[in-house]
Amino acid sequence: MSVSAKAVAPAEPTTLHQRIRADLEGKILSGEWKPGHRIPFEHELMAHYGCARMTVNKVIAGLVAAGLIERRRRAGSFVIEPRIQSAVLEIPDLANEIAARGETYGYRLLSRRVRGAGGTDPAESGMTAGEGVVELRCLHLANGRPLAVEDRLIALAVVPEAAEVDFSHTAPGSWLLGHVPWTAAEHRISALGAGTREARELDVAKGTPCLCLERRTFRAEQTITYARQLFRGDAYNLVANFSPKG
Repeated sequence: MSVSAKAVAPAEPTTLHQRIRADLEGKILSGEWKPGHRIPFEHELMAHYGCARMTVNKVIAGLVAAGLIERRRRAGSFVIEPRIQSAVLEIPDLANEIAARGETYGYRLLSRRVRGAGGTDPAESGMTAGEGVVELRCLHLANGRPLAVEDRLIALAVVPEAAEVDFSHTAPGSWLLGHVPWTAAEHRISALGAGTREARELDVAKGTPCLCLERRTFRAEQTITYARQLFRGDAYNLVANFSPKG
């Protein structure tokens, strides 16, 4: 996608509500107010901005709805750990999702090998036994903190060029989205407790609730790739938007 040489500056807030929201949101997304930080009480914000309680309350409610803060009864409002959101019916690029949250994306390749498909593992269904697959395990991070550990298989019968990619610096999902067209996909979503190895990689206690997303993509009837991503349950949401059939 081409981008014009001259960037367009974001519009300035036009109302007091928008200015207050932009100020508070900016402090959160920039990291100036870190998770656990108590934001000023409503009466403090009213005094600082010279506005009505209704205006401040609307700002706070908007930040809660955006998943940036939480209200604690009798204690105030506090910044919470950002939760990455993903559309269930799309194939997201985690690097773009994390960047959209104002965070820094990180990636580590934990292991890579080329082997023959076994054909009996459910993860390999749709892949012909004995045909080559690239098997990867990698870690996705947001602001330096582990977000998800991923196991992935890429069918070399469909994507032979994947054998020449070492994936040391590029996440396989991002590479596939940029290089390999697909025609269909399926998702399976479940809740799991982190096992010993996964807990170590995600830097959580063993048994910590995690969200497991399994995804398979196809070109016609051929399986392109299978991925199993295990996300820290406190840092990821799945969101679907839909409307009634007319």
